[in-house]
Amino acid sequence: MITVRVCATIDAPLDTVWASVEHIERHTEWMQDAVSIEFESEQRAGVGTAFSCLTRIGPLSTTDHFVVTAWEPPVMMGIEHLGAVKGDADFRLRALGHAHTEFCWEERLHFPWWMGGVAGEQIAKPVLARVWRGNVARLRRSIEGS
Repeated sequence: MITVRVCATIDAPLDTVWASVEHIERHTEWMQDAVSIEFESEQRAGVGTAFSCLTRIGPLSTTDHFVVTAWEPPVMMGIEHLGAVKGDADFRLRALGHAHTEFCWEERLHFPWWMGGVAGEQIAKPVLARVWRGNVARLRRSIEGS
């Protein structure tokens, strides 16, 4: 299992940042690797929300399945990976005064044997970290620019 953690300070209040990340269907706007999201449940927010995401990094793509396991507005959203790649992830937000927010994205992932298992995880870790740093930078720019 690998852990990838990316954090950034966003020049916006906590509630503003949460308003940008709570809408799962809009994650494709700032996540370069998220091509499309389709809900698999009636609900669109909160614990129990299920969705799939066509994920592409370079020439590799897969459809990942997720369920929201934690929902604590405006400070935390947790998900469980239920597709080929297993694991869990969370977005954690922390107010830094009145006008700044720390946003951290952490994922703990386990690759199946046919994706290289432990070796595949080690190869993927720096690639995922780079992609997610870019994603968080896009999120920061989209919030700060609005």
